Amino acid sequence: MARRGTLRIYLGAAPGVGKTYAMLAEAHRRRERGTDVVAGLVEHHGRPRTAALLRGLETVPALRWTGPDTTSEEMDVAAVIARAPKVAVVDDLAHTNAPGSRNAKRRQDVDELLEAGIDVISTVNIQHLESLGDVVETITGVRERETVPDHVVRRADQIELVDMSPQALRRRMAHGNIHSPDKVDAALSNYFRPGNLTALRELALLWTADRVDEYLQQYRTEHSIRSTWQARERIVVGLTGGPEGRTLIRRAARVAAKGSGSELLAVHIACPGGGLTRAPHRELAEQRTLVEDLGGTFHHVIGEDTAAALLDFAHGVNATQIVLGSSRRKTWQYVLGPGVGATVARDSGSDLDVHIVTHDEVAKGRGLPAARGAKLTTSRTVAGWIIALAAPWLLTAALSGIPVDAGFTNTVLFFLTLTVAAGLAGGLLPALASAVVCSGLLNYHFAEPEGAWTVTDPENAVSIVIFLLVAMAVASVVDLAARRTQQAARLRAESEILSVLAGSVLRGDDSLDALLDRVRETFGMEAAALLERQEDRGPWRPAASSGVPRDGRPLLRPEDGEVDMPVGDHRMLVLAGRVLPAADRRVLAAFAAQAVGVLDRQRLVGEAEQARELAEGNRIRTALLAAVSHDLRTPLAAIKAAVTSLRSDDVAWSAEDEADLLAAIEHGADRLDHLVGNLLDMSRLKTGTLTPLIRPTDLDEVVPRALSGVPEGSVSLDVPETLPVVAVDPGLLERTVANLVENAVKYSPPGRPVAVSASALNERVEVRVTDRGPGVPDGAKERIFEPFQRHGDAPRGAGVGLGLAVARGFAEAMGGTLEAEDTPGGGLTMVLTLRAARGTGGAPDPRTPARLTT
Repeated sequence: MARRGTLRIYLGAAPGVGKTYAMLAEAHRRRERGTDVVAGLVEHHGRPRTAALLRGLETVPALRWTGPDTTSEEMDVAAVIARAPKVAVVDDLAHTNAPGSRNAKRRQDVDELLEAGIDVISTVNIQHLESLGDVVETITGVRERETVPDHVVRRADQIELVDMSPQALRRRMAHGNIHSPDKVDAALSNYFRPGNLTALRELALLWTADRVDEYLQQYRTEHSIRSTWQARERIVVGLTGGPEGRTLIRRAARVAAKGSGSELLAVHIACPGGGLTRAPHRELAEQRTLVEDLGGTFHHVIGEDTAAALLDFAHGVNATQIVLGSSRRKTWQYVLGPGVGATVARDSGSDLDVHIVTHDEVAKGRGLPAARGAKLTTSRTVAGWIIALAAPWLLTAALSGIPVDAGFTNTVLFFLTLTVAAGLAGGLLPALASAVVCSGLLNYHFAEPEGAWTVTDPENAVSIVIFLLVAMAVASVVDLAARRTQQAARLRAESEILSVLAGSVLRGDDSLDALLDRVRETFGMEAAALLERQEDRGPWRPAASSGVPRDGRPLLRPEDGEVDMPVGDHRMLVLAGRVLPAADRRVLAAFAAQAVGVLDRQRLVGEAEQARELAEGNRIRTALLAAVSHDLRTPLAAIKAAVTSLRSDDVAWSAEDEADLLAAIEHGADRLDHLVGNLLDMSRLKTGTLTPLIRPTDLDEVVPRALSGVPEGSVSLDVPETLPVVAVDPGLLERTVANLVENAVKYSPPGRPVAVSASALNERVEVRVTDRGPGVPDGAKERIFEPFQRHGDAPRGAGVGLGLAVARGFAEAMGGTLEAEDTPGGGLTMVLTLRAARGTGGAPDPRTPARLTT
């Protein structure tokens, strides 16, 4: 298989920072090293220093596109591929090609070069990233028309940020190094304001930091690096679900706020044993909401050992700090072990800071050890054996050393207490061992005769036997209670996980990738993949995956992982990292079913969208056929009849008759031209090939031209000369107003002229087209803007129902709006709202549709 080329992108923080200059400098460096480099297309925008760098680079001739108002150049993709250089330099990755080009977008041209094995160096500005469009518009007031999907840039093999301080960039602008002198003042006071540039710079730095973080995580996974690299602050807060959780979350949020770009991650460990398992669902849900409100993320993890699971999670996300609450246990409970906080602090190592936060619930108690429980920890087991084997001897020495005889019955009770304590701490085996040791010591040291294994007093013999039976019964009950508690804790943990999962199902807010990420972190796995195949013995292929196994090999077959969970005959959830206990497979099965459900839902949504597009296409085709069969044939029939009459040899037409027939031909041709023009305009709008040329325009120059096609005296015009100029495409504005006026004239009663007026409102200009016709009900005001729609009893010859749809499409393409309102006293008013040119901050200069020349 042919090698795919590599993509290097210079990401500019703002226009004019020097990304094209840096790209060309890199091209020269490679050429000097002997690399075959050509310039596929470079736009220097008249900047002399950038243009100078083009000298010395071989340039592939571009295709020239000429239109009514502009001439542009597009890359000749076929010529570059035929030239087959090692490296191609292609500027402006987000550029939209002229209609009729080989590809609609330049990024598609670049993809073709990469597929041909050609390395590409390109550029893009941060404001052209699709995900940041709304943010950039809020900051600068300009909506970027040309965007590139984030994943295209993220997939680049190398991304280099080209940055410059706002002050330095404004100096470059003032010196004429970015725009021509006549545009400098407007640019400095609008788009290139210090606040705008600072905000764009921050966006670029944060976006690049996220990309660097992805590289870092991938590198750490591929090289099995578990230690923390403190490249970025990540604060993990451990939650028990208790009331102290909110205090911990707010404290952790304050810690995170001290560092720019810090992340807050809250984690609840649901496990059979340990300190973070007893969590009321409602309290956890409220804490989850608080975390998300503070900009953090909530994670639910299953682990056998709380402290170990918490540290594993922290190392897995490359955390730098852990925030925990002071223990709620009472003082005597510390006999059973140091607690989660102390254990985490002890085992965290030097690269992970641990913060222990005080709160109001400190030392208020968390119940007896056995009541907490689940599977017994190592410390409890050791404590149980110590009580079973050492404590009886200490008790024997203590009772033998006191001068007062406690009595055999009381001595038995003392030893029985030790056995119960051993059972509570260590479970069945330590309790049984304690019963045997205690019964032997009772027999030898305290039963008559003392110092011998025989028992002469029947009462003492019965007491020892009863003691042994009671001790064994207590040990069994304690062990049964521990096992039942373990089962209850596991079921509780599972129910919490399933509850969260069910909530995400009901909300429908989980993507498949996010769900697989949750599976990985819940079960502490390295990688997860959902595999599927078409038939029983067919090959498996991944539908989605998350993470990378330790050996770096992707999960492509069920045998590539340690755990597999089939869902039906042709789906399989595969996990890599460790062998999963059988008890966890029930929860895993729920995750697998949810993953398949999400996959099916995503595909159904896609199929529904395709079906909707097909249905819309069928509707438009049906309407188009109806229009062609009737509305377009009507003017054609009139033209045909008039021409036939003029060509007739058996009728002598007078000059007046000939003039009438010629006028009918002209009228029919105009109608036909208007109908066809609307059809073509709607086609351009539907295919996204309409690219307006925005420039400052006076309304009093354009609006009068739009009235040339309506009868004289049918329109009254009121457009003051003092109105601000608007940022529009003059041609599109003329067509928009013409369609609105023609529609209004069509429905206005005789003798009631249509009023066309304009007024300024803040940074907007409104053009109002008012008629006195029958009006439109509120429920139909939006439907009249749909293609091929006529309202009421409009005659079939009145048009194909595209005028208003085209007008709204043109208005939105120019950054404006078109709405319908009721006219006071009856009728309909169309309100066209346009941007004032002084508020655009430098309108973009996209290409107009054009034709290809060589």
